[in-house]
Amino acid sequence: MSKPNDDRAADWRERDPNHQAEQGAYDSPVPSRQLVLDDLAAEGHPMTHDELIEYYALDDDAAEAFEHRLRAMLRDGQLLENRRGALGPIDKMDLVRGRVQGHRDGFGFLLPDETSGDDVFLAPRQMRQVMHGDRVVVHVTGRDQRGRREGRIVEVLERVNETIVGRFVVESGVSMVVPDNQRIPQEVRIAESKRGGAENNDVVTVRIIEAPSKRSEPVGEVIEVLGDRMAPGMEIEVAIRSHGIPHEFPAEVIEQAKTCGDEVAEADKKDRVDLRDLPLVTIDGADARDFDDAVYAKKTPRGYKLWVAIADVSHYVRKDSPLDVEAVERATSVYFPDHVVPMLPEALSNGLCSLNPDVDRLSVVCEMRFNAAGELQASKFYSAVIRSHARLLYEQVADWLENPDNLPARHADLKTPLDDLHGLFQAMLEQRRERGAIEFETQATKIEFNADRKIARIVPTERNVAHKIIEECMIAANVATAKYLGKRKMPLLYRVHATPTADSLEDLRSFLSERGLTLTGGDDPEAADYAKLLAQAATRPDSHLIQTVMLRSMQRAVYSPHNDGHFGLALDDYAHFTSPIRRYPDLLVHRGIKHLEAGGKPLNFDYDLAGMEALGQQCSEAERRADDATRDVDDFLKCEYMRDSLGEMFYGTVTGVTGFGLFVELEGIFATGLVHVSSLSSDFYHFDAKSRALKGERSGRVYRLADKMRVKVARVDLDERKIDFEPVEERASVRGDDEHAASPADDNKSGGGNKPGGGNKSSGKGGNKNNNRRSKNGNRRKKNSS
Repeated sequence: MSKPNDDRAADWRERDPNHQAEQGAYDSPVPSRQLVLDDLAAEGHPMTHDELIEYYALDDDAAEAFEHRLRAMLRDGQLLENRRGALGPIDKMDLVRGRVQGHRDGFGFLLPDETSGDDVFLAPRQMRQVMHGDRVVVHVTGRDQRGRREGRIVEVLERVNETIVGRFVVESGVSMVVPDNQRIPQEVRIAESKRGGAENNDVVTVRIIEAPSKRSEPVGEVIEVLGDRMAPGMEIEVAIRSHGIPHEFPAEVIEQAKTCGDEVAEADKKDRVDLRDLPLVTIDGADARDFDDAVYAKKTPRGYKLWVAIADVSHYVRKDSPLDVEAVERATSVYFPDHVVPMLPEALSNGLCSLNPDVDRLSVVCEMRFNAAGELQASKFYSAVIRSHARLLYEQVADWLENPDNLPARHADLKTPLDDLHGLFQAMLEQRRERGAIEFETQATKIEFNADRKIARIVPTERNVAHKIIEECMIAANVATAKYLGKRKMPLLYRVHATPTADSLEDLRSFLSERGLTLTGGDDPEAADYAKLLAQAATRPDSHLIQTVMLRSMQRAVYSPHNDGHFGLALDDYAHFTSPIRRYPDLLVHRGIKHLEAGGKPLNFDYDLAGMEALGQQCSEAERRADDATRDVDDFLKCEYMRDSLGEMFYGTVTGVTGFGLFVELEGIFATGLVHVSSLSSDFYHFDAKSRALKGERSGRVYRLADKMRVKVARVDLDERKIDFEPVEERASVRGDDEHAASPADDNKSGGGNKPGGGNKSSGKGGNKNNNRRSKNGNRRKKNSS
């Protein structure tokens, strides 16, 4: 191969944008990844390993090191090797790399590493050779009938499913495991010698010993028998393993956590601001076990001062230590009913890094100054030693603010700080509304268990003024953090919430037009346009469903080193600072603050832009993994709760309309099931995508979102976490701006099997039901989840 005319290769060291950094890291630098990608793009054609070595005139030792680099670039999906062994940059070969997202029906999607790219549809024949979560390279072959990009898998970069959890089944003498993860539709074949003592229908963990291919299913061996699917807590054990959530701390991690001690060492308190006399308090839920934030507010002649003290986790979890390596892998704590998989061992998360009352604790403090209108005027950050003066509950604080006489004498000194905190909150709330932040009021639920570990009831949870006070304090600290580090050009992970996509906006506006509503803002609406629409819909009977559809139109928030703002909160600068015990991005932010505090500069920080890119992707994926796992558990428990209600009748609301039926959420229980289109009254129903409605061909009957229905529980499938309903009392649909059918409370009829109160098994406060399982506790809702 002849060298290029401009002899680009001869001076590669001068052209390499990363050569100086490479010299600092390696004794004998070789061409950097970026230079290789740039030169291959400039040459305009793939080049073999030998051609590249000749191109850069590398000697034997350098050539061997360069080979390692090329293999790493292949492994990471930066390069692709064609049939003649030539290498080319993936983005120059009409190829896309990313992670596979499977679907229970056999097809899947490629989620590109580049967040700006559209997902790529993968047909079932492509999905045969991969599993959910695998990293692959895909050649985009065109668009399918629905206009989606469609692709063909070119190369598998990484197999992530080393183990899978599922149900062991023997059929016609053939042993297999049916994965519990609905995104993995392939069954795993098990040889008789590899069943590990598993019996039919046992829940097991299998190790994959042969990956799937175009012609064969995956093959595995049973390495753990978990037992009966219905055993107490089994759904959590299954979800943890199905989603690959690390749940056992390595011995060296436990040992390192123990060496930190039970109390703050006197030496560690030196060179810190002493705030032990400042009456900081924690305000949390009754079931909270770790306390990572404490607050104190004080009214001033010009406005307010607010101190937000956060546990100094970074003091104990040092970069690249065993604790840090494990924290990166977990990236977040995962909260299940009655069970937590923490990011850090309990010795830290519930002990030394928990701001328990009346003990000294190390913290990083964000001290802020606001004017009387609630606008942030200034902030500063510093390391401190604090002493929480009280552990308060949301319910207590809300009660004391409304009924000051209820404040106990032992907390009399907290009256003024709590009043000042409330005053600041009211000012900040007005600022929130003025900037147009979206204030969704979603209905969270809590699963409660009785002493026999049976499910007692499913109840809605309510946010009071104390929840909102803490949320606004945390948001203020997060904003101050993003501004502080961003102004100083420090690499950090922002919490980014992108604007809705064009397609989602089109779907939303189509839905709204059917209900006589409009979203303002044109092609680029702002959060204020969403907030305006919410206010318009607030008094309508279908307001809950309008809010739900609006939520579905929005993108998921992610972690990114690029500051693209937070759409939902209507903020230009936002980063997570307030929960380093349970979120790794917060820990990174603390390290950045302390690096500056120690006199460091962005250039000598432990992380650069590329490192933050990788960590942002890892943390975003871990967050999605946790959400999927907790949703699986929630769905399973609700199915289990409804299993003893076959044939019983309930009232519900249509929350989804598809071509195959209606999704109905039961009132007072919040479990969702499907009314299949075939079970509707004698007619042929057609799905109108524009209006999101099912329309009867002869009867003219129309089913829309927010319609009320009375349904009977027809089938419960625990394996697939599905509930099927049959309609009992069908009511004609009405438009959203008219009155809906009477609520269950106004209906005096009760059908066979109905419970008092309009057929609901539990009221909005939760009726008793003691024929399932579990112990008292529920989904823990942490503050500041934006």
